[in-house]
Amino acid sequence: MEQNERLNALKIALQNEEREREFYLLHEKKTNNSLGKAMFREIANDELEHYKRLQELYSVWEKEGKWPESIPLNVKNTNVKEVLRDALEKTAKLPPGDDDDLTAVRTAIEFESRGVRYYSELRDSVANPIEKDFFNLLAMIENEHFLSLKDTEEFLTDPASWYRKKERHTLDGA
Repeated sequence: MEQNERLNALKIALQNEEREREFYLLHEKKTNNSLGKAMFREIANDELEHYKRLQELYSVWEKEGKWPESIPLNVKNTNVKEVLRDALEKTAKLPPGDDDDLTAVRTAIEFESRGVRYYSELRDSVANPIEKDFFNLLAMIENEHFLSLKDTEEFLTDPASWYRKKERHTLDGA
C-alpha cells in the first residue's frame, strides 16, 4: 500500500471513529436501560481514544511524510466486558430493553464488525511491523466491542438463556 493510500485509509478511520462515537453517545442518552447506558458510554470513550491516537498519527505522518517514530502508538484496552459484568452485579433487575435499544445494539454490531475488517485489512496491507502491531491492536479492540455487543444482543433478546449461560447452570439430574 502506497503512502497516500495509507494516509487516506487513516482519514477514513478517523471519520469512522468519530461517527461511531457520536452514535454511541446518542444512544447512551436515549436508552433507559442502565446496562445499555454503561456499555454505550464505555464504547464511546474507547472510540474517542482511538480517534485521538489516529489523529495524532495522521498529523505527524502527514507533516513528516512517514510513519512517526516518536508518537506513542499505544491505545488503552477496552473495559467493555467489565462494564457489562459490573452493571449486572450492581443491579438486581435491569429495566427491559426496548426495540430501539436492540436496533441500536445491532447497528453497533455492524459498525464494530466493519471496524474489525477495516483495521485487519490495514494490518495485512502494510509491511512495517510497528504499523502492523498498531492496526492489529485496533482490530482486536473493535473485536472486543463486537463480542460484548453480541453478548448484549443476546441479553436483550433472551435474558433467561443469557443468565443460564453466564452462570453456567447445568441440569445434572441430581
